[in-house]
Amino acid sequence: MARKKDKTQQREIARERIARLFYMAKIFYKDNPSLSDNCVKHARVISMKHRIRIPKPYNRQYCRNCYRFLVPGDNLKVRIHRKKVIMTCSKCGYMRRYPILEKKEK
Repeated sequence: MARKKDKTQQREIARERIARLFYMAKIFYKDNPSLSDNCVKHARVISMKHRIRIPKPYNRQYCRNCYRFLVPGDNLKVRIHRKKVIMTCSKCGYMRRYPILEKKEK
């Protein structure tokens, strides 16, 4: 039983580290973009090692093809087309599409 508790504690620590790495990537981007790309790569390695998902807000901050930290207007083109948000990486040209969710009325 102690081992299972230890695994959940390790996963919680891994989630905190992922959040911290994305925060640091955001800070490092102005001075050294390659360092912020390294932060993203380390966050991915941590998530794969502990078998946890990267949370949705962080998951949309990097390119799934080249693992580059994305900043809108600098190395990311964002546009809206047919009720979808289309994000295009300027380095590799990879496009991600997200539907625009409509709010439900009560």
